Amino acid sequence: MSEEASPMRQSMVPARLRGIDPAVAIAFGCILLLLIGGSFYSTNFLSPDYLLQQLKVASFLGVIATGMMMVILLGQIDLSVPWVVTTGAMMACAATVHGTSGSILAIPFGIFCGAMIGLVNGIAVAYLRIPSMIITLATNAVAQGLMVVYTGGFSPQDTASPAMRFLATGFAIPSIPNGVLVWLIVGVLAVFLLTRTTLGRSLYAIGNRERAAYMSGINTRRITMIAFVISGGLSALGGVLLAGYASKASQSMGDAYLLPSIAAVVLGGTHVLGGKGSYLGTVAGVILITLLQSILSVMQIEEAGRQLIYGTVIICMLLLYGRQKAL
Repeated sequence: MSEEASPMRQSMVPARLRGIDPAVAIAFGCILLLLIGGSFYSTNFLSPDYLLQQLKVASFLGVIATGMMMVILLGQIDLSVPWVVTTGAMMACAATVHGTSGSILAIPFGIFCGAMIGLVNGIAVAYLRIPSMIITLATNAVAQGLMVVYTGGFSPQDTASPAMRFLATGFAIPSIPNGVLVWLIVGVLAVFLLTRTTLGRSLYAIGNRERAAYMSGINTRRITMIAFVISGGLSALGGVLLAGYASKASQSMGDAYLLPSIAAVVLGGTHVLGGKGSYLGTVAGVILITLLQSILSVMQIEEAGRQLIYGTVIICMLLLYGRQKAL
């Protein structure tokens, strides 16, 4: 009787609900709880203007987390995000001093610099078989050293170009910040890449079992390298947006985005050991982290406390997803 009832109970549940990743559903549920909880601390928390501002802030993290997701799907990690973000911002601002041509090329040049750091990471991980945690920490330190040498240890004097400021703070469409549009475009491209291309399917295959993916004919080294290039380029794009938002670059401006970018991806249900995850989950994780940051700011929690919360979240999800992966 119970065996016959089970399929009947499943048929009563809509197919769309049965296909929802529990982690994604939990993330969106937590977003609702944060919205409700935040309304008790501030009456303006649920106002359209405040929520739109939070979405604008989330767009910077969303762009960076998109690249992080590509790497985590492989079962790798990119710890060079902080100074790739800073490098992209500084180099884009530096290009603006070269007149009109420099201002035109500022944004692509900043992204190019981040992609080149990602290329170094990708070659080291894919072809030299250096653990991603080690090489990305090393490239992060190298990028930091290069930027300190470039600025002489002082705050950068170069300012963002008008195009950078417009991209981060302007409104090409009334009432919708350009930063949100950039995240939307990046997100659409990421969904297309992950669901409709061989590259996307290869990312999942390598994350599940690299040897099996290699035996099936996938060029695992090339795919791994491309994933790190994408991560570096998107981190630099995030830096360009941040520089446009603040009108200039600053040292260590990317430090606040390493743990949140990892936490956003993991909270969205992407397995830290690779092979499983959806971009919708990453979007939910980014919004969740942004709202959490906002509430912690309203509660006047210091930065050390925020980092402690992010680290605890990552450890808990690592234990949860690590156990599921092993079963």
